Amino acid sequence: MKSRSLALSASFSSIIVLVTLIIFGFATLVSAETRRGEDDRIGGQYIVVLKEDVENLDQVEAEIVGRARGERIASYRTVLSGFAVRMSEEELSVVENDPRVAFVSEDRLVSTTASARENAFFSWRRGTPPPPPPQVLPTGVDRINAENKANTGTGMHVAVIDTGIDLTHPDLQANIVGGKNCTSSKPADYGDQNGHGTHVAGTIAALNNTQGVVGVAPAAKLWSVRVLDRNGYGSWSSVICGLDFVASKGPANGGSITVANMSLGGSGVSDNNCGNSNNDALHKAVCRVRDAGVILVVAAGNEGKNTSGFVPAAYDDAVITVSALVDTDGTSGGGGSGTSYGADDTFASFSNYGSAVDIGAPGVNINSTWLSGGYKSISGTSMASPHVAGVAVLYLSTHPGSSWTDVRGALLSSGEALGSGHSDPSGKHSEPVLRADTL
Repeated sequence: MKSRSLALSASFSSIIVLVTLIIFGFATLVSAETRRGEDDRIGGQYIVVLKEDVENLDQVEAEIVGRARGERIASYRTVLSGFAVRMSEEELSVVENDPRVAFVSEDRLVSTTASARENAFFSWRRGTPPPPPPQVLPTGVDRINAENKANTGTGMHVAVIDTGIDLTHPDLQANIVGGKNCTSSKPADYGDQNGHGTHVAGTIAALNNTQGVVGVAPAAKLWSVRVLDRNGYGSWSSVICGLDFVASKGPANGGSITVANMSLGGSGVSDNNCGNSNNDALHKAVCRVRDAGVILVVAAGNEGKNTSGFVPAAYDDAVITVSALVDTDGTSGGGGSGTSYGADDTFASFSNYGSAVDIGAPGVNINSTWLSGGYKSISGTSMASPHVAGVAVLYLSTHPGSSWTDVRGALLSSGEALGSGHSDPSGKHSEPVLRADTL
């Protein structure tokens, strides 16, 4: 009887521990989301940008970190001459007053731009998937007419700056050529522990084989740049680390990456001067990636607000910003079924809007690759952005060397105008919707 009681007690204790872990994990995610809404600043973390004429960067960095009694988080040598550091607010003035320092930015929180109801639960929805289903054409790829094209992005390279990519996924593995992890001290560990980045990668370049789904540019090569953790959260400092890596492999630096997708965001504003007027280190880094010859495609965000308060979506001088369209049948005209985010061929109710938004793309119930070789349908401007990144790859494949403004102009001019297949009952979205027909 005593042994049975002990066994029952142990089982009950295990259940309590499991429930506690689940509740704690959920509370952590909710806390992070609440914190984002109230204040994105990460206390005690800063990004230090050094002046352009500073030499011996490693030595200078070590001196400044040591003088501030800080802890270095990351070093930047391509998009910035600078570094990220943890230090007390009392030591901040010591760094800001150093004659070698151009400015200091507070580090801030960023997260994936999937819809709010799905964002918090990515890491809890794992498991062994069933055998791969026969290949189907995702409605988003169908809606933009990117299927069955002779141009499949052969020889092109695109970076997914996100939560990483499932490196063994049978619909992606053959296209993955490298990457970097900016979320830990293991840079080569750039696999996905969340699912979001894998989903984005599949929309861009899932293989055209006999299983699963097919991407917009199924022959393009993928770089997995992990800047968000298993819960879909990161920081400006981790994103700048990813941008630093991508810029180092951009055409201007002898590399092959010509397109990068960022389905992530946080609060912030644009000075339309690459961060030089408002001391924005993230904006400065984004512009340096642009100058390295990489086309940056970013998600508008899912707050249902103007993008003027969200970055990198607001960086209108350096990125192509994408809103989300509801599409349920893969065709234009509004004949499909409605969704909780709006009617077929209207802009999703969660999608941010505003003058910084360039183009719309399908972003509701998008079927794509997932963890453990699986597949999943999710929603968000995160899902719209990779459609545009894929089409940018197709355009650059036939128009090599085009500038980011050339690419943006081509996508806009070939896009579907308001009233020509989609509508906007909200009156907030004048941007065209992506089409790949002529590319």
